[in-house]
Amino acid sequence: MSLKPLTDAERAAAREKAGQARLVRADIKSRLKTGSLSVAEVIENPAGDEAIGRLKVLDLLKALPRVGDVRAGIIMADVGIATSRRVRGLGIHQRKALVEYLEQQQSGSAGK
Repeated sequence: MSLKPLTDAERAAAREKAGQARLVRADIKSRLKTGSLSVAEVIENPAGDEAIGRLKVLDLLKALPRVGDVRAGIIMADVGIATSRRVRGLGIHQRKALVEYLEQQQSGSAGK
């Protein structure tokens, strides 16, 4: 089963939509990096924004200050989230566990 070919207008609309989604994800990552947004706020996502839902949890964690590939992988393993999981694919228990884990890490490193 093949997909029907897109018209030029449909292709242009898809490019525009993809570009907007990339801008939203980049904005989220930069706000996480500066601390003006928390992971809890992102994963709760009451608006149900599709662009945020498609963001990989690994990339979300790597946007945090002092979190790279290794630390993000450790966090996800400790919480029990697959590295391929996207924000929209997180269950309620995974969301809660991730937020609690990050809050513990933050309060534990504040005394250092």
